[in-house]
Amino acid sequence: MGTIIFRKPKPVGGPVPPPAANGAERTGIIDIGSNSIRLVVYQGPDRLPATLFNEKVMAGLGRGLAETGAIAREALATGSVALARFAAVAREMEVTRLRTVATAAVRDASNGAELLGAAAALGLEVELLSGEQEASGAGYGVLSAIPDADGIVGDLGGGSLELIRVARGEVLDRISFPLGVLRIAAIRAKGPGALQRVVEQALRTSGWSGKGAGLPLYLVGGSWRALARLDMHINSYPLPVIHQYAMSRSAIERLGRTISHVNKAWLRAVPGLSAGRAATLGDAGALLGVLLKHLGTETTIVSAFGLREGLLYGALDPVIRAQDPLIVATRDEGQRHGRFPEHGDLLDSWIRPLFARDTADLARLRLAACLLTDVGWRANPEFRAERGVEIALHGNWIAVDARGRALMAQALFTSLGGGTDTPAPLAMLASAADLKRAVLWGLAMRLGQRMSGGLEGPLQRTRLLDDGAVLTLCVADADRALYSETVERRHAALATALARKAGVSRIASS
Repeated sequence: MGTIIFRKPKPVGGPVPPPAANGAERTGIIDIGSNSIRLVVYQGPDRLPATLFNEKVMAGLGRGLAETGAIAREALATGSVALARFAAVAREMEVTRLRTVATAAVRDASNGAELLGAAAALGLEVELLSGEQEASGAGYGVLSAIPDADGIVGDLGGGSLELIRVARGEVLDRISFPLGVLRIAAIRAKGPGALQRVVEQALRTSGWSGKGAGLPLYLVGGSWRALARLDMHINSYPLPVIHQYAMSRSAIERLGRTISHVNKAWLRAVPGLSAGRAATLGDAGALLGVLLKHLGTETTIVSAFGLREGLLYGALDPVIRAQDPLIVATRDEGQRHGRFPEHGDLLDSWIRPLFARDTADLARLRLAACLLTDVGWRANPEFRAERGVEIALHGNWIAVDARGRALMAQALFTSLGGGTDTPAPLAMLASAADLKRAVLWGLAMRLGQRMSGGLEGPLQRTRLLDDGAVLTLCVADADRALYSETVERRHAALATALARKAGVSRIASS
């Protein structure tokens, strides 16, 4: 997409305020979509800034666009009011870099210039993204959240559908079709097979037929995320996190039948499903079912990240892009909420010799758990273990699936005093063997925390050795007092879990 330059907001009723009081810059994106207009404000590490504010207005700019070629007057009014609020909020939140983008509805509407004029009057410089730019942004958004993504990204907006081939961290082929969810009802109204014919012809003439064979389809867009919410509700899925939730083609076909047999009141009662999205579920599901068939795809994976995050990611230096977003986020969380900023990295280094056989995937999950191991220290001691589970399962992490969250949760539960049992719902998300491994991480983390008091020096001056028979804690004479009765108990618990004896050896003073 090239370099993205974030523009400072023009004065709106006064000068632009200085950066946020804590010195960290705040970045904002106003996304004028065909179905909704949204402001998101970010602050934090460049690779994965935290969301400070996220609000949308279902303006429906693209509703009826296929029939009239214009944005309805009511939608224009709603959109103008939303932009005025978002410009004011961005100013009050001291946003220092604000980008405003518009997509298919404004791009295609005969009166789209009216909304652009309303935005300009508010001091907002709107970038009218082309279909290719919109596709690239969605592709980079998925790569930001799922760095190893290898498949096709499908970004369904109100006015258009973008398909993007992603692999090896790059956006490859991309294309935009006028098949937004707000256009599907009119197509389906032409007859039972109309949508099938339109999608089939669009993919065939563009060379995309069968391009998804053997690959997942990464789902981007509120309407498809709403489908996933419904599937999670129907299946009583135990983890209320939509990112990287997977649905098979057969599951989507079942969803289509369900939607056709339930009323809108039932749909509106589904947790997390807005009334605005419920109204388009049938069309979104119908399009997805037909698309999977003609792409040749059997599996879908939901991405919580899309265009807005892709715009941020596309602006990053390649070195920052290459950072692991899970580790960046958990390290930031540990540094902000733990007692000692360096503790998580040192703790992982201290226990690493015991887990030399961990795969790279397991090693990064273990590091993430170590980075979070001190964030619950302010909690009531009776609930620290539960707090650890909650942080791991429900934290705003990306680049981690449900299994990974469960392993992190088990490690934190054990390290924070929950014992070696597996709390619900972890057994539903990961295998027994994986959870047993995470228990060992937790016991090792618990030993390291108690022995060191969470401090840097003791972790650097001591070490663990495992020769297959004895788990030895090596301590210098000057640190012998650190090996208290409590430390001894935790040492013994870890040794027993590893089927070892516990031993202590002396490190010669330098």
